[in-house]
Parts: sequence; structure tokens; C-alpha cells
Amino acid sequence: MPGIIFIKTSSLGDVVHHMPAVTDAHRHAPDARLTWVVEEAFAPLARLHPAVSEVIPVSTRRWRSELLRSETWSEVSAFKARLKSVKAEKVIDTQGLIRSALIAKAANGERHGYDTSSIKEPAASWFYDVKHAVARDQHAVMRNRTLTGLSLGYRPDQAIDYGLIKPPRSGDARYAVLFHGTSRASKEWREVDWIGTGKWLHAQGLEVVLPWGNERERSRSERLAQAIPGSRILDRLPLDETAKVIANASLVVGVDTGLLHLAAAYEVPLIAVFLATDPGLTGPVGNGPITVVGGKNVYPSFERVIEAAEKLPLKR
Repeated sequence: MPGIIFIKTSSLGDVVHHMPAVTDAHRHAPDARLTWVVEEAFAPLARLHPAVSEVIPVSTRRWRSELLRSETWSEVSAFKARLKSVKAEKVIDTQGLIRSALIAKAANGERHGYDTSSIKEPAASWFYDVKHAVARDQHAVMRNRTLTGLSLGYRPDQAIDYGLIKPPRSGDARYAVLFHGTSRASKEWREVDWIGTGKWLHAQGLEVVLPWGNERERSRSERLAQAIPGSRILDRLPLDETAKVIANASLVVGVDTGLLHLAAAYEVPLIAVFLATDPGLTGPVGNGPITVVGGKNVYPSFERVIEAAEKLPLKR
């Protein structure tokens, strides 16, 4: 059975954006064994894709901060040995960074990646056997799909399929998930807007669920929960368990954050609030109802989000 190794290590949104490329590859080569190298924190997400035969966690983020520990180098050696044990014909690095290209170099198989004009870190292309030109102004999902298609000899069709299987729903409660946390302050929405949105959702009979990923976000969740009637702070869960919560939501509202893309992947009605980044390059895409409000340097009010929500077919 031929093997294909994908290298898409991080971050959360990038990992989700790579899933349609995995689906395409499986359809093109259904007998191929697909292996995915991904940062340890995101391994639970990669395992959600049913076409992936093996997930190999890598820990470059943690290793960089622990270079003086002997245990670190033992882990690096064990990772390389596991990667070398995979029999692959093609190694495809859709990450396009020097660190991911070095991982590709350590694997067996013909190494494919972006050429120097298509990549964020041009030096990474030095490590590939075959280099492909992929327009940088395409959405991240299409860039992943295009590079994978060029590497394996097919042209992706227009349909986007993340390949995820929706988990069974437990209970009959209808709820909306509000993703208020994000990696940069410039992408954050004001708390007054979250509160206005949450109160409206409560009036529609939806329980408001507030996730958090760090202590700052937990504190914000607590403040929002005090102001939004009947809201609930979600326990901090593993990513695959969080995915189940997202998949069965009636609505997701979120700023530019990785978990937002899981809602798009599961075709959950979705409103994306963009403030400082270009949704045309990294915004949510999928086959479900998606509305993007705001944009780079455009600040939408919560009334705009409510207006968008009124037009969406909320899941029952």
C-alpha cells in the first residue's frame, strides 16, 4: 500500500484548514496509507479525520524551550525514528516553514513543498525534492488543496469537504457557543458587544456557552456569564471533546480564532467577527451557513451580528 506523509503541524486553524486536502488525497488514492505529522497539542484534531491512518505528534514548540534537557533530545530521537519507520512514496509539507521542511527532510519519500515565491520562509523550499508554485493570494484551504493535488497528480474540484463525521448529540438543549478568546488583542471584540449578543441569544431560547483557553479568557468568561442570563462557562476540555460541543451547537459566533474553523468544518451556522485580519485569506469556509461581519480595520456592532443571526437557519 503506498504511503503519503502530510506535514501540517500548527496552529489550530491551520490544522483544520488542511483537512479538505486530506479528504481530496483519500479520494484520489483510496488505498494509500495517510500519515499526519502535527504538534502534540493538535493531535486530537488530526485523529478526527477518518482517512488518517496514523498521527505522529511532534513537540517542536515545547522542545525549543527545553533544549538543555537530555529528555528533550531523547524525545527528538524517538520522533525521528518513528518518522523514519513510515514507508511513504510522497512527503507533502503544506506548512511551508523551515521547521516543517526539516521534518520533511527527516522522512523517507519524495519531498514536495512550495517554491520560493509561494512560501512564507523561502529557505524552506531548499529541503524539497519537488517544488510547486501556488498563488499566495488564495485562501489557506485552497493553498493546501492545490499543493496536495500538484504533489499527487490531480486537480482538486471546487467542493470543500473536511471529511469530519458529526458526533452524536447528547440531550435536547439548544445552545450557542461564543468564541471570545483569540491570540491577539487587536482581534478581540468588546465585552459590551458579547453581552449584547448573548442577551439576544438568551431571548431566542438559546443557552449561551462560553469556552476559554487561558486564565485571561476564563476571567472574561466569568464576567460575561454574570451579565448574560442563563449562560454557562464550558469546562476546559481536550480538543476532540470541544469539537463535539461545537458540532452540535445551534449557532457559533466567534472572532478570528482557530476553533471557529471547526464550526465551519461541521457546517454549523456561523457568524465570524473579523476586526484586524483579512477573512478572504484565513476566514471560515465550508458548506454550512457562514456570515462574516466586519473586516480588517472594520469594527461591527453587536446589532450587526444580531441582524446576521436573524437570517441564519439556526440548528434545532
